Amino acid sequence: MVHVLSGRILLRPVDPERSRDFYGGRLGLAVAREFGTGPERGTVYFLGGGFLELSGRSDTPASRDSSSARLWLQVEDVAAAHEELTAKGVEIARPPVREPWGLIEMWITDPDGTPIVLVEIPPEHPLRFRPGI
Repeated sequence: MVHVLSGRILLRPVDPERSRDFYGGRLGLAVAREFGTGPERGTVYFLGGGFLELSGRSDTPASRDSSSARLWLQVEDVAAAHEELTAKGVEIARPPVREPWGLIEMWITDPDGTPIVLVEIPPEHPLRFRPGI
């Protein structure tokens, strides 16, 4: 097995500045580092136990791509995230819903159409509750 030390998701946005405004300004992700200069510079954000890197540029928005990539971001309180993101003008694709599998999910998209799922894991859910531990 390969011993992975760290990981990151790499996105190549159509408009890097617009994407930096979305991820850094509206979602409030903290910057881990930046590289390069000008509008084409790369920005790496902290993403819980991993990283999200915006670098380069794409000619095709994700919404027009056949990619099945999704960002899955666990948050403490999806209802609070819904309120905060709505106040910041983020379009909510689907408001918080308790799924049949027990997670509470809210769906948004980034400016290029990349789907983002914000997830709350309730205290009683098996992903959080482990008897005997």
